[in-house]
Amino acid sequence: MNAPSPPTPCPTSGLRHRPPFPASRAGARNCGQGATAILFAVFVRYNHETDAALWHWRNHSNADNEFYFRYPSFQDVHTMIFVGFGFLMVFLQRYGFSSVGFTFLLAAFALQWSTLVQGFFHSFHGGHIHVGVESMINADFCAGAVLISFGAILGKTGPAQLLLMALLEVVLFGLNEFVLLSLLGVKDAGGSMTIHTFGAYFGLVLSRVLYRPQLEKSKHRQGSVYHSDLFAMIGTIFLWIFWPSFNSAPTTLGDGQHRTALNTYYSLTASTLSTFALSALVGRDGRLDMVHVQNAALAGGVVVGTSAEMMLTPFGALVAGFLAGTVSTLGYKFFTPILESKLKVQDTCGVHNLHGMPGVLGALLGVLVAGLATHEAYGDGLESVFPLLAKGQRSATSQAMHQLFGLFVTLIFASVGGSLGGLLLRLPFLDSPPDSQCYEDQIYWEVPGEHEDLAQGPLRAEEPETRA
Repeated sequence: MNAPSPPTPCPTSGLRHRPPFPASRAGARNCGQGATAILFAVFVRYNHETDAALWHWRNHSNADNEFYFRYPSFQDVHTMIFVGFGFLMVFLQRYGFSSVGFTFLLAAFALQWSTLVQGFFHSFHGGHIHVGVESMINADFCAGAVLISFGAILGKTGPAQLLLMALLEVVLFGLNEFVLLSLLGVKDAGGSMTIHTFGAYFGLVLSRVLYRPQLEKSKHRQGSVYHSDLFAMIGTIFLWIFWPSFNSAPTTLGDGQHRTALNTYYSLTASTLSTFALSALVGRDGRLDMVHVQNAALAGGVVVGTSAEMMLTPFGALVAGFLAGTVSTLGYKFFTPILESKLKVQDTCGVHNLHGMPGVLGALLGVLVAGLATHEAYGDGLESVFPLLAKGQRSATSQAMHQLFGLFVTLIFASVGGSLGGLLLRLPFLDSPPDSQCYEDQIYWEVPGEHEDLAQGPLRAEEPETRA
């Protein structure tokens, strides 16, 4: 998800010593964890497939427990969230600890908070939220959206700001998901709309509100070096390998899950090939750009998030993936600079190119494929993919229009939420890093082999600082 910039040496001199985790904010975080624990104690209970008494009372065979069908997919999704997203963002030469560490922090917080929020919307009955392996998968999906937004403001915010962002975004994610999936009957198993489009545009609007006109002071740290790009490629490989599980994890067991994994598989291969071809075409002297390979190769997974469980066909998956890889590569090459210079959106990781544009493209692809759905194409399987069509309550055209409306609803939730989040994150007591100290690990971490007395000198008085 990284935006290109030239690699340059990064001196650590000029950093000001500042306590990154003041006692007051550490206490606030502990209070937040205490409040979450109380909410869990009051509301959260095991569901019927997890509770010992309920499961055995119904006399089920252990082999029928959903755990055995869903947990392998959960493992893959969990790995994507913590390893894939975390390492994909370590391309910044001086921000590797923060990229992986804050990914760990935000995801862990989002998993707890989204269990409550999504539980109230989707699995609240009898006065309690009932959780099982499927709620774990859904919480990971929500964490994914939060991490996409994190990519847009990577390096320019402190941990307190990030936790506040997650607190707000998880609520809006749950609300948007409920409106689309439960009220509008939209199909979006792999989250082209609910995860990628929402997370990307929430983060982009947030970045616009937090715009820093003096960010050039930290430009020397915004680039990558050889080893940081290599570590980021680890994140790419993990995401690429497990993306079929990501898209298929929540789908109906059987042909639906099988079809989703297959369509995602082919789409990813096509986006990878188009990325390599186009990167060499637009690169200097026909050379490949690692930024394109790290990111645009993954766009095939994003673009079929909505339509992968539908009868997209293997050919359709290849075409979608090729188009997504092309759009994403061109976005990194040409659109990212315009986004910053003209629209004042400082998109650190280029989430607009990997998640935003492919997410919107995926939503539109879902509109097309839903509009072409027929009983002849799906047979008895129509009920599992489009239950309202199978029951005669909605036509294919009506389903397509609902899919399109779902995209607009998502963009509204993301834009309004990002604007509100940006205003909250500008509160002065949140203590964001000043312009000259962005993209720097030493502000928040003990960095081995670097002495604070040498590395953290006073800022130059002649350079006024601004904060987000």
